[in-house]
Amino acid sequence: MDKRKRILLVHYSQTGQLSRIARTLAAPLEEDTDLELVELELEPERAFPFPWGVFQFMDAFPECVWRDPPPLREARIEALSQEPFDLVILCYQVWFLSPSLPVTAFVQSSAGRRLLADTPVVTVIGCRNMWTQAHAAMEEMLAEAGARLTDNVVLTDPGGFETFYTTPRWLLTGRQGRAGIPESEIQGSVRFGHALRAALKADRERQGGPLLAGLGAVRVDPALALSEGIGIRSFRLWGRLIRLAGPMGSRRRRPLLALYMVFLVVMILTIVPVVAILKRLARPLLKPRLNRLRARFEAPSGSGQERLAEYGHD
Repeated sequence: MDKRKRILLVHYSQTGQLSRIARTLAAPLEEDTDLELVELELEPERAFPFPWGVFQFMDAFPECVWRDPPPLREARIEALSQEPFDLVILCYQVWFLSPSLPVTAFVQSSAGRRLLADTPVVTVIGCRNMWTQAHAAMEEMLAEAGARLTDNVVLTDPGGFETFYTTPRWLLTGRQGRAGIPESEIQGSVRFGHALRAALKADRERQGGPLLAGLGAVRVDPALALSEGIGIRSFRLWGRLIRLAGPMGSRRRRPLLALYMVFLVVMILTIVPVVAILKRLARPLLKPRLNRLRARFEAPSGSGQERLAEYGHD
C-alpha cells in the first residue's frame, strides 16, 4: 500500500501567471518521492476569454460578488474526490474583490466540498493589490465546506495607482507591460513549498497551527482593506441591479454595464484620490481600526520573516 502523503494543487489562471506561481510553489513537493502531488487545473464548461472583451469582463462581475459561478467540467474533480488528500493548496485570482468564478465553482461544488472536508487547506492569492474581501469570502466558503484553513499566501503587483491602468490593459489587450507580480516574487514562492514539505514530513498539518509562519506570507495594507469594505458594498448593490436585467451573457445587461463602467471611471479619477488623501489625514484617528484590520487579515500565516533564512530566501 502506498503510504505517501497526497497533496492536491488546485488552480485556475487566464494569463498563466497564477499557474506559474502554483507550480513554482509546489515544485519541492513534486520533487519529493515520499510525497504525491496531484495537480488539478480547473476548466469552466464555457471558457473565459483572454484577453477579455470589455463587456465580457464587466459581465462577470455581478456573479463574482454574489458567488454564483457558471459550471465547471467536473469529471476529474469527481474522480479525485473518491480518495482523501492530506493537504490541499488552493490558488486563486481575485476578480472584482472576490475569488475568481472557476475557483468559487470548485469550492461550492459537491465534489469540491468532498475534497475539502476535514482537510487542511493552504490558500495562495495572486492579484493586483486588493484581496482582503476575497480572502474573507474564501474563509466563509471553506468553513461551509468543512475545510480547515491553515495558511494564506498573498503575492501582489507592487505598482501603485498606475495599476488602475496597467492591469485592465493587460486583461483587455493581452499586453502585460509592467503589470503583474514580479518574477523575483514568483521564484521566491518556492520557499513555501520547502516549508510545506518539511511540515508534512513532521505531520504538522495535523496539529492545527499555521505551517508557513515566519516566511513573509502576507502583508496587509490596512488602508486598502478599509477601502475594500466600501468597494464590495458598492459592487453588491450594482451587481444585484444588473442581475435583475438578465443572466450572464444577456444583452439586456449592456446598458447597465455601460453605465456602471462610466461610474467606475469617474470614481477612480475623482473620488478615489480624494478618499486616499482624507484617509491619510485621518490616519491617527483610524489607527486602532487599521491595526485591527491588519491583525485580522494577516492571520493565520502572518507577515513575520524570522524563518526566511531557514528556507534559503533573503
